Amino acid sequence: MPFDPDRVTTITFDSYSTIVDVEAAQNALADRVDDPRPVSRLWRSRSLAYTFLANQIDAYKPFYEMNRDALQYALDVHGVDITTEERDEILAVYHELDVFDDVRDGMNRLYDAGYDLYVVSNGNPEMLDSMVDFAGIGGLLEDTVSADEIQTFKPAAELYRHAADRTGTDIEEIAHVTAGYFDVYGAMHAGMQGVWVNRDDGPWDSFAGEPDFTIGSFHDLHDELM
Repeated sequence: MPFDPDRVTTITFDSYSTIVDVEAAQNALADRVDDPRPVSRLWRSRSLAYTFLANQIDAYKPFYEMNRDALQYALDVHGVDITTEERDEILAVYHELDVFDDVRDGMNRLYDAGYDLYVVSNGNPEMLDSMVDFAGIGGLLEDTVSADEIQTFKPAAELYRHAADRTGTDIEEIAHVTAGYFDVYGAMHAGMQGVWVNRDDGPWDSFAGEPDFTIGSFHDLHDELM
């Protein structure tokens, strides 16, 4: 089905890779790792893999802990020998990740247009609090919704349905905005409209269909809704 702007009353946003740039975590590795790029990529991919696995084997941990375990694995694979304190200093970068350029102005335009804005994230509440503060978007959000509340990660339908309950909105009236292909699919499967953020003009993972709408920035969503 084509994207239907008239259905949208509430907009939910993913956090990591959508509002803030997880690739910036590579900078925290640079002072301690000779070649930080492959370590950073393995760290991120393993972190996501752990969330997918946890949903299937009932092995939930708060995302910060899973992210720590994924970082340790990436360091071990690449033979990086650092102290636990140094590892935790790298991990702490997730509290101060760079904000994408279109986020504040784009969200502000959507807020001014009368949409209720939320963050729906795998991140645990402490991570989301620091992300919102660092991004400077607290005044634009109604609330944040964490996977920790039901101990279930994306793309499980339960999390998106929980988010709809928390926002007090019919799930069909929610547009979920995310850079994660699996998150788009999860939101659409649960009944939301899925909006894919494709800032780098990359290819879509089309094995199970297409997103309801694709944007290059948050401004594109505002323009479509208007």
